[in-house]
Amino acid sequence: MLVMGCSQGDKAKSQNNVTTQDTSHANTMTLSWNKDIGPLNPHMYAPNEWFAQAMVYESLVQYEEGGKIEPALAESWDISKDGKEYTFHLRQGVKFSDGSDFNANIAKKNLDAILANANKHDWLELINQMKSVEAVDDYTLKISFKNPYYPVLQELALIRPVRFLGEAGFPDSGNNTEEIKKPIGTGPWVLSEYKKDEYATFTRNENYWGEKPKLEKVVVKIIPDGETRVLAFEKGELDLIFGTGLISLDSFKSLKESGKYEAKFSEPLSTRVLAVNSNKGATKDLNVRQALQYGLNKQALIDNLFYGFEEKADTLFAPNFPYSNLGLKPMDYDIEKAKQLLDESGWELSDGKQIREKDGKPLELDFAYVSDDNVQKAVAEAMQGEYSKLGIKVNLVGSEYQSHVEKQKNGEFNLIFSETWGAPYDPHSLVATMRHPSHGDYQAQLGLPMKKEIDQKINEVLISTDEKTRQDLYKYILGTLHEQAVYLPISYISNIAVYQKNVSGVTFTPQQYEVPMQDIEIK
Repeated sequence: MLVMGCSQGDKAKSQNNVTTQDTSHANTMTLSWNKDIGPLNPHMYAPNEWFAQAMVYESLVQYEEGGKIEPALAESWDISKDGKEYTFHLRQGVKFSDGSDFNANIAKKNLDAILANANKHDWLELINQMKSVEAVDDYTLKISFKNPYYPVLQELALIRPVRFLGEAGFPDSGNNTEEIKKPIGTGPWVLSEYKKDEYATFTRNENYWGEKPKLEKVVVKIIPDGETRVLAFEKGELDLIFGTGLISLDSFKSLKESGKYEAKFSEPLSTRVLAVNSNKGATKDLNVRQALQYGLNKQALIDNLFYGFEEKADTLFAPNFPYSNLGLKPMDYDIEKAKQLLDESGWELSDGKQIREKDGKPLELDFAYVSDDNVQKAVAEAMQGEYSKLGIKVNLVGSEYQSHVEKQKNGEFNLIFSETWGAPYDPHSLVATMRHPSHGDYQAQLGLPMKKEIDQKINEVLISTDEKTRQDLYKYILGTLHEQAVYLPISYISNIAVYQKNVSGVTFTPQQYEVPMQDIEIK
């Protein structure tokens, strides 16, 4: 059922000049992921997996609990009075995993490569606002910006794209990192063994400048199916399952209640939400979008599918996020209100029929979800049943992750699963992407009559230096999107962790896409 990454003599394919070796070792932890880790390019996105990029590469600064920005590869920094220049004093003595030095010159080379591919990163306002990069001396890096962009430090803490590749990892062209030779970072882990779609083995980076992990190796087995993952865990082939969507919540509950394993979940990290396309078919109509809000019994969904592990969400961002405590009125469950809105828009449910019609056409919606995400699939099936009570036919369209992303980009949906990104992205980074056609948020909003005004307000809020002005702009942006019902928030997402009794030190971080392995031990 599983292909073991530690079988001796395995003649595996290589990628990024990483070849297979014997992975057996006493101080090794084994976990599973639902897709291949990708080429581990620090400057690019899917198919690179966030958690694996975070194991190998580091940022100038680190985002910690409570939103505090702490030093990482930069020990300290200075900000000019006009907010347009950031001077970073880099940590000395840092080595890449191949033993080469991290300094201002290689940091500049990485940032210049990112700027050379700026069109790949136009979703991130940090890159749009970046004007120039200067290596002042060996350990002083200056970044100049076009405007005083307030979330600079938060976005420099992101897992991608502003992390640093060693010189030997750069392609021969030197200034284009769409593809890399091999993953060389300053982080605590090195990719040492790899077989595409089967496994990846990470070995502790003995050149690491900080506190080294307690584990010596981490083996990531690629198991697309959630039930297969649970069976492997129960058989002792996995030490840890970490992250939302990798197993069903039924399985999580069963494992937790068995008493055989340790199981816990994090504080809420982001919002589980549907984007509702204002530019396609029946969901162009505000009444239909609002009916979808009123017609969903979120609390019943959470009680039955999430077993109370997640909290009901009424707004796109939780009120404890910056600029998000706006007192917006929830569209609470009211099935009669939902029916009334559909009636008002001419969607009639005739005697003897189960599906509403208008002008001879059925009220039919395409609902896109990631097929190997166990939670999305369960929620989609439950919502399909809920909306049938309103006379709405929901077609479930399950796709593998990359195809799902393409549907977002192309607006090929009436309803599509999404989620906010949590700290340190929300709200500024996610709001910034709403202006870009390559993102599902833009596609969902494209049919709104005030779309241009929303985009203009986003432009203004990102470079505003006045706190009150910024709050007023966010109130307009988030308030308008709420009223227009282009997002259907369901619950606030928590990460889950299930692990064997001999594993200790499992924690959660503020960034939901990291698997924190620094303190994990195998007894």
